[in-house]
Amino acid sequence: MNYRHSFHAGNFADVFKHVLLRELICAMQRKPKPFLFLDTHAGRGRYDLSRAAEGGRSPEWPDGIGRLLAASGLPAPVADYVEAVREYNRACGAGADTLRYYPGSPVLALQLARPADRCAFCELQPEEADALERECAGHRKARVHRIDGYGAPRAMLPPLEKRALVLIDPPFEAADEMRQVAAAVEEGLRRSPAAVFAIWYPLTGRAATAPLFLPLRERRLAPTLVIELRVQAEAAGAGMGGCGLAILNPPWQFDTALRPVLAQLAPLLALDGEADVRFEWLVPEAP
Repeated sequence: MNYRHSFHAGNFADVFKHVLLRELICAMQRKPKPFLFLDTHAGRGRYDLSRAAEGGRSPEWPDGIGRLLAASGLPAPVADYVEAVREYNRACGAGADTLRYYPGSPVLALQLARPADRCAFCELQPEEADALERECAGHRKARVHRIDGYGAPRAMLPPLEKRALVLIDPPFEAADEMRQVAAAVEEGLRRSPAAVFAIWYPLTGRAATAPLFLPLRERRLAPTLVIELRVQAEAAGAGMGGCGLAILNPPWQFDTALRPVLAQLAPLLALDGEADVRFEWLVPEAP
């Protein structure tokens, strides 16, 4: 699952991830103190949807962000996300009625960042890092780091701001990727016990979540909320039928706020009528 390819941009998984990411950032900003947003596998920042069909593969965005553009009655977090995508297109010079450019996580974070907030984007692939640096040009509080994202928690935590939101969204190409994620989270929480970690992961026939969930559950590193969206019946082989976000140290009542939002969003993204959303506390909050 190589998310450096533009045909994935704006698909249902991006919609799910980016709606939740924006809400996490907004929750962090309810306190006046600044924070560090650390994206360990940032990508290029801008994805040209006009190139999504290159290579003979069908683009995925029409069944993701494409379904939301004309939808009415969207819950506020989803409507705000859609407007952020439209605003980015306008800023990139696309026509008012044209969706051409999709913003990755770094761009969405920069849209929301306050003057005192700081953004650190890690990207090891040279072409992706070059593109991301161009995207971040002029943003004084953003910096691109050409390092292995799994080393970022060790290198950048604890932050000077004493508050951090860490997004871990790797390509899940390596066989031991889930274990690497778990190790990076454990190291990060050892350095910044109060940091919020958001881990995106796919739901596929080959991407077993046990190597991630078992260490988180057994070591009880921090309160851990798991939110999963499935848009079709369990996919065979390598196909992705859904995705999830594991959030350690989630903001207060984050699950309560997002349940009705995702309940409305899931049917809009369903591929075969089997869409559903699951919330689970892998490690419960302290009473």
